[in-house]
Amino acid sequence: MALLKQQNDLLGDAALALSLLTRLPIKIDDAGYARSAQAAWAYPLVGVVSGIFSCIAVWGAVTLGLPLWCAAIGAIAAGVIVTGAMHEDGLADCSDGFWGGWDRAMRLLIMKDSQIGTYGVLALFITQALRFGAIWEILHHENWALTLIAVHIASRAVMPAVMSALPHARESGLSQTVGHVPRAAAVKAAAIGAATLLLGFGLSGIALCIVAALAAFGVASLARAKIGGQTGDVCGASQQVTEIALLLAILAGE
Repeated sequence: MALLKQQNDLLGDAALALSLLTRLPIKIDDAGYARSAQAAWAYPLVGVVSGIFSCIAVWGAVTLGLPLWCAAIGAIAAGVIVTGAMHEDGLADCSDGFWGGWDRAMRLLIMKDSQIGTYGVLALFITQALRFGAIWEILHHENWALTLIAVHIASRAVMPAVMSALPHARESGLSQTVGHVPRAAAVKAAAIGAATLLLGFGLSGIALCIVAALAAFGVASLARAKIGGQTGDVCGASQQVTEIALLLAILAGE
């Protein structure tokens, strides 16, 4: 019975993570969301799903005889569709708020505004250009599917760590609704991400783990300095920055 309950908890946490971080039609009852903070360990598992969708988009483009640059765009578009551009929105909001506001209160106000500003537009343009170029290059290699899925997993493995290490910057929002992520959940998520990189890239995975940690630490440090904590936007920005840092590091290590 204890083993069955543990399995149910694992499946429930995975479903909860998918319901929070994707647009997939997964229904969770109100009582289930009480485990939102504890279920943060499953965020890397969301990367398995989004990574597979991206790979399917690439496979479809290649099967149709389209050039690899079309496949790279398809991979990005699939991820955006699955997640509803949640993480990209977080990156844009952080860019607008962190550099558009003069103090903490103004930065948080700007980040909450649904309109996008110049900093947000430029941040999305630069990061999407980097992502497109990196994925295009990676698609020239035989192990492109493994790389894409691993990066999707590892970039989401840092989010619980950011949520656990920093206090909430505001008293409302998605991150506040989830609650404070326990350190154990953050460690478990990080372990999943690290194991994925080590199994997928061997000794090179050690360097990639360091890259992911530094990327997340950079975003978290900036958030602490600018708004004194984390929000859902900060978590999304950490995923985006980590994903791009990993893609570039993989190319640099070839």
